[in-house]
Amino acid sequence: KEEQVHPQGIKVLSLFFINEVASYLGDGINNLDANGKFAAWFDAIYREERAKRPGTHEFLPSDPIEARSGYFAQMKVGKGKSALMKFKDSSGKTKADDDAYELIMKDKARLLRMDEPVRFIFSHSALREGWDNPNVFQICTLRDMSTETERRQTIGRGLRLPVNQDGARVKDAGTAQLTVIANESYAAFAAALQDEYK
Repeated sequence: KEEQVHPQGIKVLSLFFINEVASYLGDGINNLDANGKFAAWFDAIYREERAKRPGTHEFLPSDPIEARSGYFAQMKVGKGKSALMKFKDSSGKTKADDDAYELIMKDKARLLRMDEPVRFIFSHSALREGWDNPNVFQICTLRDMSTETERRQTIGRGLRLPVNQDGARVKDAGTAQLTVIANESYAAFAAALQDEYK
């Protein structure tokens, strides 16, 4: 997708909603040392895809760790200096105090810049209500989205007119398209939602 829109100065973001934090982090405690199955699979596929067409993805970082990030809630375990930060599966309502939180949740302008390498975002929740980023072009649900509200919120993360590097909205219908990769029940919901919009 970014190959298609990059010449227009549009950066593409993709969201992955996962079943549990451990599927991404594994034994790790942050994005840099995440070694869960989803992080490992992502890194392997990312390297494979870059190797298939060398020289065509100059705008993407060569290291997949730079291209992906995750936002998960944290909770403290223990007190004082011995307190540890543990990640938990979140509802998207708990503030995380790390770089991923700052980038994904607060500094949307930086996230949209071409020189910011992060393009793939992993989250357990549908992100905090009110979060939006106009350049979400792909949403992949790797967990069950059980309620209609949750499904609507998830799809809504990508129903925006994208912006280019000048901050101008791109109103071309051929560019502003959302791809949702989901299980069959979610796909049926998305189809029904599209009919409702029509």
